[in-house]
Amino acid sequence: MSLANSVLAVNNDLPIRTDAPVHSGKVRSVYWLTEADSKRLIAEKNYDVPSDTPLAIMVISDRISAFDCIWHGEGGMKGVPGKGAALNAISNHWFNLFKENGLADSHILDIPHPFVWIVQKARPVMIEAICRQYITGSMWRAYNKGERDFCGIELPESLQKDSKLPELLQTPSTKGILTGIPGVPAADDVNISRQNIEENFAAFNFKSKEDIALYEKLLTEGFNVISNELATIDQIFVDTKFEFGYVKDKQGNDKLIYMDEVGTPDSSRIWDGEQYRNGKVVENSKEGFRQLLLKYFPEPDILLNKDRMTEREALARDNALPESVLMNVSKTYIAIAEKIIGEKIELSANPKAEIINILKEQYNLID
Repeated sequence: MSLANSVLAVNNDLPIRTDAPVHSGKVRSVYWLTEADSKRLIAEKNYDVPSDTPLAIMVISDRISAFDCIWHGEGGMKGVPGKGAALNAISNHWFNLFKENGLADSHILDIPHPFVWIVQKARPVMIEAICRQYITGSMWRAYNKGERDFCGIELPESLQKDSKLPELLQTPSTKGILTGIPGVPAADDVNISRQNIEENFAAFNFKSKEDIALYEKLLTEGFNVISNELATIDQIFVDTKFEFGYVKDKQGNDKLIYMDEVGTPDSSRIWDGEQYRNGKVVENSKEGFRQLLLKYFPEPDILLNKDRMTEREALARDNALPESVLMNVSKTYIAIAEKIIGEKIELSANPKAEIINILKEQYNLID
């Protein structure tokens, strides 16, 4: 297997029929289908959405982002083998479990390939919905500096690093740059309080004030389902980020759903339970990669300080990481995915060719 072919680093150049620009995020690319193809697929596949719903093909990649930058390795490695397949497999597993437990739906309508979702258009809630069960990361850094108010929540004294919090906390932040909200700086990923959301619910894209309580309920329910399931394989769900949005059901009513990925090593911290009980934190998530970067570069402040973004982007652009670093990340992602789903992750020798073939033969989306 050629490592170059098996890593899907570029995912915005697939010949999928579309009349809109391809939207590329840090890890996923989104292809909006034509109106005709959306209508046709809804009818052919009997998707549970109104017939005029815009659909998109969402293709994951093996790219790895950390500290808002994309990183690469020696020898032309532009991503982490198996990362995309592991992330999608984990998300799909949790979404199925949500369905079994009667939780809200997601925006995913179909999974043609391990790297691909067919999704319906959603109106996103402009909040990174973060849930924390342990004090670590940015919360610990703020607490250690003496801050006791975090997202409007008063934290008790004498908490220890990496210790379990007295209760599950919701610590939201902004999704994207939101302007004109009193008391909320116009910057991405700014911590906000429930009061900020209540007083400006429409600015955060909530349809009603009552939906704030619904999003909080869905966040807690989703967190608990994943946390309880991870506990059965002796893994600790430390914290995570969910995203929510509105879609229309077949009757045209608005419903709040889970969006994007859930409970993955990219959006969560997951610790090994046995090691934690022995006083050691072993990361089964991207946090291990973040910590490595902080140690790898002589000036970690560049990675932590948002005012040094230009220097940070130069670090990511100009430094090819050792191949062993990316392969270790690959092992972490594949191992935790296989533990969660209870089966082996099969790596494709050429995911791009497979995706094109499936979307052509089974969905008629390739000219």
